[in-house]
Amino acid sequence: MDATELAAFLHSRRDRIRPADVGLTAGPRRRVPGLRREEVAFLANASIDYYIELERGRGVQPSTQMLLALARALRLTGDERDHLFHLAGHPAPPTREPSRATDPSLLALLERLDGTPARIMTDLHQPLAQNRLAAELLGELDPVGEPGHTTSIVYRWFTDPSARTHYPAEDHERHAQSFVADIRATAAKRAVAGGDAEAEKMIADLLDRSEEFARLWQARDVAVRRFDRKRFVHPAIGVVELECHHLFTEDGSQRLLWLAPIAGTDTAQRLATLSA
Repeated sequence: MDATELAAFLHSRRDRIRPADVGLTAGPRRRVPGLRREEVAFLANASIDYYIELERGRGVQPSTQMLLALARALRLTGDERDHLFHLAGHPAPPTREPSRATDPSLLALLERLDGTPARIMTDLHQPLAQNRLAAELLGELDPVGEPGHTTSIVYRWFTDPSARTHYPAEDHERHAQSFVADIRATAAKRAVAGGDAEAEKMIADLLDRSEEFARLWQARDVAVRRFDRKRFVHPAIGVVELECHHLFTEDGSQRLLWLAPIAGTDTAQRLATLSA
């Protein structure tokens, strides 16, 4: 914890807020342009003495709940909130409501990946965008850009047999284990921010509808998918094995998946045929 820098940061954020911004009356005797210390304490539901000690850098160790309250009281942006947590010696919590808007940086990369299948997904594996080669290789089975947990590739893997037709049958068990381990990690991360109805609903539905998912869920394996090798079955080019790379946004709420040919194989030529 950097108590001195934390104190200075709180002071700087307090100075920039006008009373009207948070529903307070400025009054004729106000000598500071921003908020008073006691006003920040009131807005954060903290004692005045406690907040004064924070701004004096006296080594008071704020809890996660207090930091969230201060972030709300001081109208901090996402980056400022994360910085506040880091100064206090805490890991920054994830955003509670993941955005449905496709991340612009990932989308810019996707638009430049012409020679390899690529797709953008949420952390629950809901497709948001994909290039033409991904659609050619994987077909149109996976809806892109639709809301709701039922569009998740993981959800469909365990509830719709057609979702597995692009993969050799002998690989299904490994993929199922990997999907469940990834979703368990995502659900725990979302829960840190106070719970997540979408992830909870998806898991509850899968536990109710799929005995296979329920069995794997009880194993409590956890592993975020970052790299893998997968075999895909396509009627025009046969079975191809590809490297699966995952690039995550900073908060982990979205990922760009791209499928690269393995060196020393003819997969690149076969993908080129498919693209043509």
